Amino acid sequence: MSVSANFDFNTKERSWYQYWLENNFFESTPDERKPYTIVIPPPNVTGVLHMGHMLNNTIQDVIIRRARMQGYNACWVPGTDHASIATEAKVVAKLKSEGINKEDLNREEFLEHAWEWTHKHGGIILEQLKRLGASCDWSREAFTMDEARSESVIKVFIDLFNKGKVYRGYRMVNWDPEAKTTLSDEEVIHKDVNAKLYYIKYKIEGENDFLTIATTRPETIFGDTAICINPDDERHKHLKGKRAIVPVANRSIPIIEDDYVSLEFGTGCLKVTPAHDVNDKSIGDRHGLEVIDALNADGTLNSFGLHYEGKDRFTVRKEIAKELEQLQQLEKVEDYATSVGTSERTGAVIEPRLSDQWFLKMKEIAEPALTSVMNDEVQLIPEKFKNTYRHWMENVHDWNISRQLWWGHQIPAYYYGDAKDDFVVAETAEEALELARAKSGKNLTAADLTQDKDVLDTWFSSWLWPISVFDGIRNPDNEDIKYYYPTQDLVTAPEILFFWVARMIIAGYEYRKEKPFSNVYLTGIVRDKQGRKMSKSLGNSPDPIELMEKYSTDGVRVGMLLTSPAGNDLPFDEDLCGQGRNFSNKIWNALRLVKGWEVTDAPQDEAAASAIEWFGEKLKHTLVSLEDSYSKYRISEALMTTYKLVWDDFCSWFLEAVKPGYQQPIDSKTYAAIIQYFEEICVLLHPFMPFITEEVWHLLNDRKEGESVSLQSWPEQATADENLLADFDQAAAVVNGIRNIRASKNISFKDQIELQAASSAAVPERFEKLIIKLGNLSSLKLDGIIEGAGYSIMAGNHELFIPAGDTMDVEAEVEKVTKDLEYQKGFLNSVMKKLSNERFVNNAPAAVIEGERKKQADAEAKIKALEERLSVLG
Repeated sequence: MSVSANFDFNTKERSWYQYWLENNFFESTPDERKPYTIVIPPPNVTGVLHMGHMLNNTIQDVIIRRARMQGYNACWVPGTDHASIATEAKVVAKLKSEGINKEDLNREEFLEHAWEWTHKHGGIILEQLKRLGASCDWSREAFTMDEARSESVIKVFIDLFNKGKVYRGYRMVNWDPEAKTTLSDEEVIHKDVNAKLYYIKYKIEGENDFLTIATTRPETIFGDTAICINPDDERHKHLKGKRAIVPVANRSIPIIEDDYVSLEFGTGCLKVTPAHDVNDKSIGDRHGLEVIDALNADGTLNSFGLHYEGKDRFTVRKEIAKELEQLQQLEKVEDYATSVGTSERTGAVIEPRLSDQWFLKMKEIAEPALTSVMNDEVQLIPEKFKNTYRHWMENVHDWNISRQLWWGHQIPAYYYGDAKDDFVVAETAEEALELARAKSGKNLTAADLTQDKDVLDTWFSSWLWPISVFDGIRNPDNEDIKYYYPTQDLVTAPEILFFWVARMIIAGYEYRKEKPFSNVYLTGIVRDKQGRKMSKSLGNSPDPIELMEKYSTDGVRVGMLLTSPAGNDLPFDEDLCGQGRNFSNKIWNALRLVKGWEVTDAPQDEAAASAIEWFGEKLKHTLVSLEDSYSKYRISEALMTTYKLVWDDFCSWFLEAVKPGYQQPIDSKTYAAIIQYFEEICVLLHPFMPFITEEVWHLLNDRKEGESVSLQSWPEQATADENLLADFDQAAAVVNGIRNIRASKNISFKDQIELQAASSAAVPERFEKLIIKLGNLSSLKLDGIIEGAGYSIMAGNHELFIPAGDTMDVEAEVEKVTKDLEYQKGFLNSVMKKLSNERFVNNAPAAVIEGERKKQADAEAKIKALEERLSVLG
């Protein structure tokens, strides 16, 4: 068969993926087989593929493709997340570019634009995942705001409210002035910054004296409602019971006492601003202080800010410092290292803000999720993340689940009066009206009800993902949820371990009374060669689609996985994709070589027979190693094991051992074995490199329509003949020694040479013919007689000899052997130092001691052989 010079991956990848889809290879329905389920971490609906997605989804695809080949009913559920904050921000920006402000639209009008944007840009990333080769069951595609998921979210909110676990409270929350919404504590990223500490003088009312406070936020003085001192602070006893005047605002405020104020830090006087600091709010509650909110939702000052009204908080910070200086009420300004909270989504500096919000009580509901991870019922991989998980879960706060946005699941709370409790929670407005009438005792109408304007936190929908994708909330006893749940593996990033993973576990125990998955594989962050996180702003993140078009999808998948141990960051280098492409080329060239041979019914030669026997045992040995790596989720290690099997064992050794002489045919028995092994290699490689393996597998044999390597059975494990493998390793060492002599002494491979061995043990009998073939030997003497001029080879502990006659440079050979001897003596000396160290011998594991003793024996044997060789050379 004639095989093209190159694998046309850009064409073939698309055609093979279409073939898989047309034959429904990825679709799954419940049957008698054991399920293997993975739910995709849903990417943002309007997002595009980045390197993190590439890594995460390649790992998932490797796992699910292998499970499918192992005979499981493999189901990988795809979908997208509505991403409230990110999507709304994009829609607002798009409208702004068209001269439309969100504030000029009502909710329904804005949502029309949001859905239009979603339909236009949504789903792009899923098409890109198909380009990656993702073998998802696309018939099960879900979206966190589709009908099934939306109804599930609303049902869960109502259920938790009725259980008393969801409540409405007036609390200090994290406010994002850019997105104009609250954030949960977990969505706040704390960053170290170099700030300024402003020492501001407050005049004591009725006196000419001043007190000094230190603050990093002078713009908040408009919200000051007290000055607080520690009752035990001797420095400020004279201030007790007095009042102070707020600079610029010229408001009189009381001086109060509270032991919250540190005696050691700052001036000992604290400005209390209950509306803008969580600790100040606590002080204010204890002392009944007025609450003055001086900031608007967008971070500008309101009317309480007087002449600074409408100006941004950071602008006011600079300007008020100048005004205080002019008023001679700014004592000094110091550099100050501190930490500020920033929005995970927008990067804006968070403002503490008092607001009516919805919360979920977390302490009790989180306990089963903590226990399951600590007991390894849910296993975190790598295990090092258990401590982080435990810390979060043991210190969990109530979850602020409401967001001041329009894009998302609108909270199903309906208000009918002005009192705090004048609301009901219901799935529909009709049901809400009935409940409101019953609760109020009034004959209310639909016009009397107003639904809560806020939406639920995006995570409040995605925490149900493993359940809701199988409709397990609306229909808890349906066939799918009973069959596919709990799922097997979750592949995600450590930074959302609490945001998403922990909450899914919580939801699993709350609504299914069991874990949502068994294993959580935590990937690292993809970084560039300088160790920087890849990002658009740094311009260091390559376009995954462009990489796939340049290096092939298989090449990029291999490149991504070559250095991606679980939980550790991936130092990505584009050269790795080149390495992956070169691997594809190696496989393709092996196919071209094999398909270029003429096959006859000639008898099989011994060299080929021994190579076939060896490679069969090598496959068994490799399968055991692969199973160990896969079971420990060492995906990168499994790839490297497979890579070496193909490149080193199959291509470099096996095909070299069985290939016929130049322009000679190959016997049919050997050829059949080659094709069989090549097919098995395609099976082992397929999870990593789905496209080229499908193409090669189809070219190796005649196939019927509907057949696929993706449906072939994963090879069963069997015990390998380790003695045979050890014999081959010795034979390979002999062949490598011959090749090295040929290369270093410029002896052409076309020229046959003689090989002598000091002992018959140097050449395993079953591989004699193979050594003769691969070494192109004219003769192989195993009588132990080594004499005359020639070149020495050390293969393991055994010496072999290639006679050279008069052509040999004896002096150069003596120099080489002497140098080798000196090295071996030095090596033996270092080993003996270890073995003579009582502390080492008494404390090292037995296997380590045994290893050192083997090194000693090997070195001693090599020294003996080299010394004998020197004596022969004279």
